[in-house]
Amino acid sequence: MAAPSVVRPTGRPLISGQTRLLAGPAKAPTGIIGLDEMTGGGLPHGRTTLLVGGPGSGKTILALQFLVHGAHHKEPGIFVAFEETAKRIVANAASFGWKLAELQRKTLLFLDAQPTPDLVHSGNFDLSGMIAALEAQTKGMGAKRIVFDALDIVLALLPDQAAQRREIYRLHEWLVKNELTGLITAKAGSDESSGASPQQFGFMHFMVDCAVMLNHRVVLGVSQRNLRVQKYRGSAFDENESPFLIGAHGLEVAVARTLGRVDASVTTERVSSGVKRLDTMLGGGYYRGASVLITGFPGTAKTTLSGAFAEAACRRGERTMFVSFDSDGTEVIRNLASVGIRLDRFVKNGTLRMISARTITGSAETYLVRIKTLAKEHRARCLVIDPVSTLSKSGNELTAHSVAERLIDWSKAEGTTLVCTSLLDEMASQNEGGSPLQISTLADTWIHLNYLVQAGERNRGMSIIKSRGTAHSNQVRELILSNTGVTLTDTYTAGGDVLMGTLRWEKESAERVSNEVAEVASKLKRVRLDADEAELAVRVKSLQVELQAKQVEKALLVRTTATRQRELSGGRTRMRELRGADAPRAGRK
Repeated sequence: MAAPSVVRPTGRPLISGQTRLLAGPAKAPTGIIGLDEMTGGGLPHGRTTLLVGGPGSGKTILALQFLVHGAHHKEPGIFVAFEETAKRIVANAASFGWKLAELQRKTLLFLDAQPTPDLVHSGNFDLSGMIAALEAQTKGMGAKRIVFDALDIVLALLPDQAAQRREIYRLHEWLVKNELTGLITAKAGSDESSGASPQQFGFMHFMVDCAVMLNHRVVLGVSQRNLRVQKYRGSAFDENESPFLIGAHGLEVAVARTLGRVDASVTTERVSSGVKRLDTMLGGGYYRGASVLITGFPGTAKTTLSGAFAEAACRRGERTMFVSFDSDGTEVIRNLASVGIRLDRFVKNGTLRMISARTITGSAETYLVRIKTLAKEHRARCLVIDPVSTLSKSGNELTAHSVAERLIDWSKAEGTTLVCTSLLDEMASQNEGGSPLQISTLADTWIHLNYLVQAGERNRGMSIIKSRGTAHSNQVRELILSNTGVTLTDTYTAGGDVLMGTLRWEKESAERVSNEVAEVASKLKRVRLDADEAELAVRVKSLQVELQAKQVEKALLVRTTATRQRELSGGRTRMRELRGADAPRAGRK
């Protein structure tokens, strides 16, 4: 019978620096998020895998989830229980929503094989009878997968290690002969153990084709579970230890995105930050699907900026989720309303979902899984986490950075625009620095908020440290909060000092007064010049009239003189004529 869930290796590496063999065993997917990525497709198909872990590490859940996934993909399975009864196992797994009752009627069989408490061992004891019964069941239902849960319970009944080794090899040969994908679970020594002790059934590690180690530790009072693939014959795999959680649907192993996966789609679409002038400084806003980090000390308005982004997203009709580690959702809504950010109406219409992460307990991995689950349920396109630096305080700080990396990687893969705030230590120096998680290098846009104390005032400043793929302002702006909203204003530089608040207002007021005085003086001077010009024009006009009169007078004088001379000359001539005098001699007048 064909097994659709069998996967062949692709030949591509899993992670950086890792080389996959060109040929390898077929894989049987487990359906466990992360584990299939670590193993390159699942457990070895038709071979045996050993699963070792301490109490509470999740061995039974992993084994049962492996069978359930196979049952849903035409690979019937058998679960042989040596410790708990099948009834109790089914009842315990009811919360995962696997519908075991339906699978038991078709493709999943539970067998109780617990030794009775009053069992008295006499004579030789082996597993041949159990194997014979299992073979009949296997052929009857066409089983492809089988789990032996807590096999060490039965092995402890055997008299010595030689007998234990003999029966294990008998079981292993039967599994190989029938081409069953087997999974054997065994206990480790203690909670603190990262695996079974070398002396305790150590030969099983050499016999099986794949060995998976589970451990359950308490770090700084926080429970943490980890998984490591110790060996995998014929296939490359992720050898590092990876944290995992037991969530609402079973195990989920935390692994980073592996090589060979399709890159997340990118776009040049912009989304508003909720502050108009900040959008201008960013060249149009954040990129869709980008990761934005807002860092600052307490009280620098990190939550306010993230709230403005959430409001702008809801105004666009985009489903948004706001996760607060510091306050309840109702408190966040009330506080943001004081600066003109109204989120209550969007909560009522279902566009915005407020989550108080103070109700989530556990490790950083627990936070990540819960946030991802809630975001998927809400179908969020925009996500706000305030502050993401809380992850570094949840148990192991070394794993918190990995959690933050996978949070950003997941948001990009989903196309979700992520805005995270990060709280800086108020006791540290107020120099611009990275976040406690050191994720500032991963963020696409990094906005830093700080204080400037001058003249007895504490004012807020904002600057964009980086914004990948876009030109952005390098100027420091003063962030002003009022009941009408969030605004940014230019700072004032005087003598190399940056002035904000009252000092900026006083300097700007003095400049306005000085400009007004200069403008009035300019107007008065213009009036005086206009008057002088008018006076000069009048004087010029008067002189022109006087000049014209003199010119007329001069012309009249010339004309009168000429007329007079003509009259005198004519009179003398007439008198000579009347007197009969001689004609005038030449040359005399």
